[in-house]
Amino acid sequence: MNVLLFGATGMVGQSVLRECLLDPQIQSVLTVGRNTTGQNHPKLHEQVHANLLDLTDIEHKLSGFDACFFCLGVSSAGMTEDRYRAITYDITMHVAQTLVRLNPNMSFFYVTGMGTDSTEKGRSMWARVKGKTENDLLKLPFKAAYMFRPGGILPLHGVKSKTKLYQSIYTISKPLYPLLEKWFPNSITTSEKIGRAMIKIAKQGFPKSIIESSDIYLI
Repeated sequence: MNVLLFGATGMVGQSVLRECLLDPQIQSVLTVGRNTTGQNHPKLHEQVHANLLDLTDIEHKLSGFDACFFCLGVSSAGMTEDRYRAITYDITMHVAQTLVRLNPNMSFFYVTGMGTDSTEKGRSMWARVKGKTENDLLKLPFKAAYMFRPGGILPLHGVKSKTKLYQSIYTISKPLYPLLEKWFPNSITTSEKIGRAMIKIAKQGFPKSIIESSDIYLI
């Protein structure tokens, strides 16, 4: 299986990349983003590309893939809805529309979040935008599309948040990880489980398009 990965330097992206490189059935991983991952691995190939709203120059490198793990995202804190939509919706849809044209047999995985609003009418701005993104992705003619909605994520194996405040909280609470996962299995998962769940579904499929945190726990 050949995999495309967007957002490989974020916390979820780091997790997915780690599991992809460990999985013997994944032959190659191409990461696309503004920065390199800083890793070296025989299966890993990296494409630095700043403007994801214009993939023209790299389209020739984006075909021949079985799955795309789209882990790119930003916090909505302090953002207007227009700005958040431009990053969350516009970039995601442009990438997806390009990929479905180049890889019609691809499975597309999009990381959203617990509480995403599929009605697109709720009071929470981020949830509405994520909901519209999910809904429109599911209309594209991919082989399959899956919306991952994790809740709390416990980073393992050296995976780190790019946000210093979040990382400091993770560092302090690390001794409690086993208890948190045991007490809140439907709302808290680990970075390792997210990566493994995506890969397993890419190989075997799943009966639902929207994958909640409780599903991730059981996969």
